[in-house]
Amino acid sequence: MARKNTRNTRGRIISAAWKLFYEQGYENTTVEDIVFESETSKGSFYHYFDGKGALLGTLANVFDEKYEELLPSLTPDMDAMDKLIYLNHELFAMIDGGVSMDLLARLLSTQLLARGEKHLLDRNRTYFKLLRQIIGEGQRAGQLRRDRTVNEIVKAYALWERALMYDWCLCGGEYSLVAYADQMTPMFLASYRAGAET
Repeated sequence: MARKNTRNTRGRIISAAWKLFYEQGYENTTVEDIVFESETSKGSFYHYFDGKGALLGTLANVFDEKYEELLPSLTPDMDAMDKLIYLNHELFAMIDGGVSMDLLARLLSTQLLARGEKHLLDRNRTYFKLLRQIIGEGQRAGQLRRDRTVNEIVKAYALWERALMYDWCLCGGEYSLVAYADQMTPMFLASYRAGAET
């Protein structure tokens, strides 16, 4: 029971922080605001996080929550390509509509500068587990090429998504991330379809 409460407290802090970052901006959000919004205490906050800056690395948690929310929508009639395109669309629609470019740029920059843990690359994330499952099933069903390992395809797909997010930030959000991804991701994934082996 204590472990569940621990997860809930940390999760409430993360959810409250990102809600406030979006509504008020990162600079205008204080630890006190986050504690109030999450209905926790300063002691709880500092038990999990060194400060507000430490929350930037938790955007990966927000992304993983989105993937968990999408799991029931991945129906058996969807092939592996459909599932990957759908997940890409839904994540980028969330970013376009609810994560400011400034916050995403901060996350990417913290990951570039991090010497230790790189949250986006954590292979135990829901994101990577889900990708491995979809790609493995797609290979077994003959939908995806088998001359590349599951891990090679997962790495390429994750790299593709990070590249899209990085470019969107680099360009100052001058185009719709979700519209561009909807256009380009199917072309990128086509090279992994069964029969595309060279």
